[in-house]
Amino acid sequence: MPVPASALAAVLALLSTALAPAAPLHQRIDQLIAAGHPDYAKQAAPSASDAEFHRRVTLDLTGTIPTAADARAFLADQSPDKRSRLVDQLLTSPGYARRMAQHFDVAFMERRRDEKVPRAAWEEYLRASFAANKPYDRLVREVLSADGADPKNRGPAKFYLDRDLEPNLVTRDVARVFLGRNIQCAQCHDHPQIDDYKQAHFHGILAFLNRSYLFPNATDANAVIAEKAEPGDVTFVSVFDKTKTQKSTGPKLPDGKPVAEPKLAKGQEYKVAPAKDVRPVPKFSRREMLAKLIAAPDNPAFARTAANRLWALMLGRGLVHPLDLDHSSNPPSHPELLDLLADELVAHKYDVQWLLREIALSKTYQRSSEVPAGLKEVPEDRYLVAALKPLAPEQLAFAVLQATGQTDAERHGRRDPADVVFDAKLPPRAVPAIADLLRDAAEAALDAKLAARAAPFRGTFGGPPGEPEDPGSATLAQALFLKHGGAVRGLIAPRAGNLTHRLGTLSDPRAIADELFLGVLSRMPTDEERADVAAALQGDRSAALAEVVWALIASAEFRFNH
Repeated sequence: MPVPASALAAVLALLSTALAPAAPLHQRIDQLIAAGHPDYAKQAAPSASDAEFHRRVTLDLTGTIPTAADARAFLADQSPDKRSRLVDQLLTSPGYARRMAQHFDVAFMERRRDEKVPRAAWEEYLRASFAANKPYDRLVREVLSADGADPKNRGPAKFYLDRDLEPNLVTRDVARVFLGRNIQCAQCHDHPQIDDYKQAHFHGILAFLNRSYLFPNATDANAVIAEKAEPGDVTFVSVFDKTKTQKSTGPKLPDGKPVAEPKLAKGQEYKVAPAKDVRPVPKFSRREMLAKLIAAPDNPAFARTAANRLWALMLGRGLVHPLDLDHSSNPPSHPELLDLLADELVAHKYDVQWLLREIALSKTYQRSSEVPAGLKEVPEDRYLVAALKPLAPEQLAFAVLQATGQTDAERHGRRDPADVVFDAKLPPRAVPAIADLLRDAAEAALDAKLAARAAPFRGTFGGPPGEPEDPGSATLAQALFLKHGGAVRGLIAPRAGNLTHRLGTLSDPRAIADELFLGVLSRMPTDEERADVAAALQGDRSAALAEVVWALIASAEFRFNH
């Protein structure tokens, strides 16, 4: 019996759909975001202007603002693919690795004081990791398995060492940072408000860590991690249990399987046996097993948390928000999207650059921050408009350094690496590659020099050590810092190559206004703003230039990413 043509067509259509390659992730992001709100297409803000997008993505991916020259060039570029080319350029720039190092330093360490691991070693470890686009799961495994024993590679051990390897503290932060679960309140009993968080979850993670300790002691600045090869479970009692029934657990991740420890013959438990002034090293390390299991492919909580953190980095809030309260009573704003991001991150072997690129190319990310006329309610979790994101202290510092021209002034007079290579009389084909390496090294050296100037910003705008960052809080000290502090005012005084010096060489008020607004706010001024600048220049021009530069840097438009 012949198959009806309509049925055959339907089957072919289904096969075509099933075999068709999936749309790029950024398109699927937009589809799922739109599906999460009625009339999304009608209510969502239009695409951001080129100036708004250029500043936003440069801050998000490199932690600073564009130069005036780069802003001018981007605005003049009429190429239809200029936004995607810009994203690619930023992701491969030295500034990207610096930005990621700064961001994940705060995410992992929460501005704890540098006691056992120098900041420079930790930041260089992070910077080099992101410069090489090291897979995120590998980075986390390195951090959680580090013991600090190699003096040349103590950087990744900072997570443990600068928490003094205090078992309860480390247990809490491993769960918060890498599993998206703040189970601190489950240490002494099941969480009183979140049914998903059990006391057994806390102690299951603790069992990976409570055999480890600092050697020779916790007060030694050069302490390393040692571990006992002791069997046995962790025991615990709920403070709410009137019968005081003792419970126990071996090493186990929340929702994971118990860890099967190898049975070793007595006397064979150690690679390095404990002895006086000798650091013991067991053949089986529970702590190293934690590093392996937490980032394993069969631990969906890790991929989910990583994807959520990267989304929040770009969009200003997580799909699960707050980031460390992932539980059934606080579901994601867009569950299908979070599942998709996590699955794709795993499929692409935890390629952070790839995921950030896809997010940056989405229409969701590129929407304007201006609320459309007639839209009265703008729920933050629907992504109808771009979020106003206060600049992180490090972003603010490097943005101020760039806006005032301090960054350019530091570069002033340096020879181009290509000229250095050319003078060395190397083969012409080798010049571009070697010049790029020297240029990257020069940028890293420049970052290190500028980092000292960023310290006052960290101290004034950063959160208390050991506490989650609260970017929304503002203090009187911060206002006074911007208005009267020498860290900002000192950058505005004319110096060869800086902004005030450049403005002083111009005579046309219109040209001054254009260079000023491009240099500080990454956009062209309006006619009204040009008139205001011209009026301000009627008196003492030198003093007026310093004041208008300061006024723009102190403005809300500058202090927010929008």
